[in-house]
Amino acid sequence: MYVVTVTFDIHPAAVDDFMPLMRQQAANSRRLEEGCHQFDIAYEQSNPCRIFLYELYEDRGAFDLHLESAHYQRFASLTEGMVAKKTVATFDTIEAVM
Repeated sequence: MYVVTVTFDIHPAAVDDFMPLMRQQAANSRRLEEGCHQFDIAYEQSNPCRIFLYELYEDRGAFDLHLESAHYQRFASLTEGMVAKKTVATFDTIEAVM
C-alpha cells in the first residue's frame, strides 16, 4: 500500500470555507477512486487552521490517478488561495511478519 500524509496550514479567515470542500474531496476520493482505500481528515485541537490528511492508496499509480482526477483538480483550484502552507509526505507500507 501507498500512504500519503498532507498537512495544510489554512489562512484563519478561510477555514470555514475550506472544510466543506475538504470533506467533499475526501468523500469523492473514496467514492470515485477504486485505488483509494482510506482518506481521513483531522485537525490540530490547539490550532484548528492546521488540517492533517491520512490517505491510503493501492499503489503509487492509484495516487497518480487521484492527482489527475477532475474532482482533485477542482478542489486544488478552489482552495489554492486558502492554503498558507502545504506539506506532503509519502510512504510505502511494510507488511508485518506474524
